[in-house]
Amino acid sequence: MLFTTFCRIGAFTFGGGYAMLPMLQKEVVEKHKWATEDEVLDYFAIGQCTPGVIFVNTATFVGYKEKGIAGAVAATLGSVFPSLIIVMVIAAALSNFAELAPVQHAFAAIRVVVSVLIINAVAGMWKKSVVDKVCVLIMLGGFLGSVLFEISPVWVVLAAGVLGVAISVGREARRQ
Repeated sequence: MLFTTFCRIGAFTFGGGYAMLPMLQKEVVEKHKWATEDEVLDYFAIGQCTPGVIFVNTATFVGYKEKGIAGAVAATLGSVFPSLIIVMVIAAALSNFAELAPVQHAFAAIRVVVSVLIINAVAGMWKKSVVDKVCVLIMLGGFLGSVLFEISPVWVVLAAGVLGVAISVGREARRQ
């Protein structure tokens, strides 16, 4: 089940990890209930700052949670299998047709749609993650750090995690 689910997600969503988030949430959270929405967002965040493709990393985390090492292997293989086949077919065909104007226009249109899918995924994550003023400040800090100062996403995510823990500890201390 893990292999086929992640194979289907990998085969029918385009645009990379962020564009896959809506389908990933629908399949993993709503349909199969393998993880909560918060867990998927956590896996996605960790998957972004670990080596490899975000979707593959997220699939591995979900598979491991559901069925241990065997589940992680099944979900990982399922997530990469469609891409491997599709890339091999496209590579074989593209070398013959890449210069044709209709092919170039098709790729331009696909890039626009992928941008919309990414914006949709970001909007969904925003609604769930940015819940108060502190979250807005963390988000703005991460955005400015990565865009203006070109800080690696790994450091931005780690800093946000440390800051989140510090804020949580501070809030708990104030309650006591």
